[in-house]
Amino acid sequence: MTRASSSSPRSNGRCVPRSLVIGANGFIGVHLVEGLRRAGHEVTAFDRFSAGPRFGVDGVRIVRGEFLDRSALAGALDGQDFVFHFVSTTTPATAEGDPTLDVRTNIAQSVDLLTLAVEARVRHVYFASTGGAVYGPQGRDSYAEDTPALPVSPYAIGKLTIEHYLRYFRHKHGLQSTALRISNPYGPGQHARRGQGLIPIALDRIIRDEEVVQFGDGSMIRDYLYVEDLVAMILRIVAAPIREHEVYNLGSGVGQSVSETLATLREVTGIDFPVRVVPVPTTFVDRVVLDTARFRREFGELELMPFEEGVRRTYEEARDAR
Repeated sequence: MTRASSSSPRSNGRCVPRSLVIGANGFIGVHLVEGLRRAGHEVTAFDRFSAGPRFGVDGVRIVRGEFLDRSALAGALDGQDFVFHFVSTTTPATAEGDPTLDVRTNIAQSVDLLTLAVEARVRHVYFASTGGAVYGPQGRDSYAEDTPALPVSPYAIGKLTIEHYLRYFRHKHGLQSTALRISNPYGPGQHARRGQGLIPIALDRIIRDEEVVQFGDGSMIRDYLYVEDLVAMILRIVAAPIREHEVYNLGSGVGQSVSETLATLREVTGIDFPVRVVPVPTTFVDRVVLDTARFRREFGELELMPFEEGVRRTYEEARDAR
């Protein structure tokens, strides 16, 4: 059990939390920056910002830098209360193409980040782990946090390894942390160019009038979570005076098959797009649905975006951005 740390004092007598978001210009990072700012945090956004900041709120301190640049990280960490580690140097595909890349960059640099966080006296680190792959193929209807984590992909193995280092730094240095096992987030601002996520990739192909690639027979199941709901869940955890656990599943708790997802895309877009079926990669997990009872028990129920409406908003944003 961990108690929420007090925030940084300000001259007006209020305690305003200072929060650093690493990976602030990424899909989740953008929405998290906006959510934290609206919740009253003093936010520092760390990213390369090669295309300029994408978030739509004022009052954010922007720090341009590379995750692999130790000195840039150290400078961004100075004076922060909370750190949100939401950057990844690999995707599931690139990590599988070169597993050592994930070890040399994601894992090694995350350990360096935690070392710097201890030196900067950061109060709490929140890490974006994966709920979509960390449990592996165990044939269960759903996966709770106490289910053994048996990942079979380099990407998920890397995420779980970083979770273990969070535990090490907690016991060795007293650095408080929370691992967020996120299901399959989707929503406006999720770009297909990263090559990750059925919904953004399929929508991109539909808008381009191209065929959609389907892995397998369409029976593979995923747990989709609208990105604004994800941020709302994170903010509840951050605001809680006491957190009883070190790991939380963040998902909808509802499974959607590939066939059902493509049917929703047809309904939303009004386009009967062609589909090309390809073999399922050997490291893909057939069924991923997260049990979110732990979150709901500690932080309360949350009304989630209906899947079709979330897909509609995602499609409209992607279409209008063309």
